[in-house]
Amino acid sequence: MTREEFKNIFDTHFAGVRNYIYYRSGDQELATDVAQEAFITLWEKKSGFANGNIKGLLFKIAGDLLITQLRKRNVAMRYKAKAVDEQFNESPEDLMAYKEMLRNYERALENLPEKQRTVFLLSRMEGLKYFEIADNLGVSVKAVEKRMKNALEYLRKSIGN
Repeated sequence: MTREEFKNIFDTHFAGVRNYIYYRSGDQELATDVAQEAFITLWEKKSGFANGNIKGLLFKIAGDLLITQLRKRNVAMRYKAKAVDEQFNESPEDLMAYKEMLRNYERALENLPEKQRTVFLLSRMEGLKYFEIADNLGVSVKAVEKRMKNALEYLRKSIGN
């Protein structure tokens, strides 16, 4: 199959394949992705079939790809549901203790001196390395290390109470 033949097949059948998948799934974005993947598969396997019923082959490939995608989504949704269930299977006492600790953490974070809070948040929330923080703030890496050490000590003392 030449590129020109493939382009002609794509132009002729893409809308039909996409509509077929859309009617089966109800998801337009998924339908477009699956239709495109079906044509990629057809292109990759171009020598593995005769130029017979290409339309039927495309619909078969697209249907199989849709089933695979839906199975993957189903597994992901079950995993997420299980994780949410496990998260909320804690006792009320555990939840109250967690909320109290979170309030203490937020209060301690508010009471941190500004320079220490800035370094702490850039490191922990933004994921920056010490040398990146030093560059951003215009200070030495040692100054960043000292501010982080002081911030962690303060937070440990404040939350531990």
